Amino acid sequence: MSATTCRYPEQMREEATAVEVRTHIRLLHGMRRPANWLQLVRFGLVGGVGFAVNLAVYSLFVHPVGVDYRVASVAAWLVAVINNFVLNRHWTFDARAGRARFQALRFLVVSLVAEGCSLLLLTLFVESVGIAKIPAQALAVAASMPLNFLGNKLWSFRA
Repeated sequence: MSATTCRYPEQMREEATAVEVRTHIRLLHGMRRPANWLQLVRFGLVGGVGFAVNLAVYSLFVHPVGVDYRVASVAAWLVAVINNFVLNRHWTFDARAGRARFQALRFLVVSLVAEGCSLLLLTLFVESVGIAKIPAQALAVAASMPLNFLGNKLWSFRA
């Protein structure tokens, strides 16, 4: 085995530390840019609208219609995700120059992952903790917001 293909633990540790430092520096530089904070505020506003849409649709499906709360969560997510994609694409990330289908597919993947986490939390809150269905949905959706923001900023709508 040649010296170039063999990695010693010290080399691996130095490389990992270098990556961590670069990531940390990128994060600090990103936090210094006011445009990133504005994006976060816009994302939060769009998320607030999507949150309201989600809870309204969820409440309608759970109580008057009588659908299972997990099915209602998926239906509410579907309505909210369409609303949020349009608003985030055009207003939060100003990504109109990108290809809409490509962005929509990525947005959908990120949103599906976030909905999966939200659905797991919802089930946990209702079944194990005993929280009422509508507050449990509100908590679960709010808890998945950071994952959603990071996925969309860093992948779906990246410049």
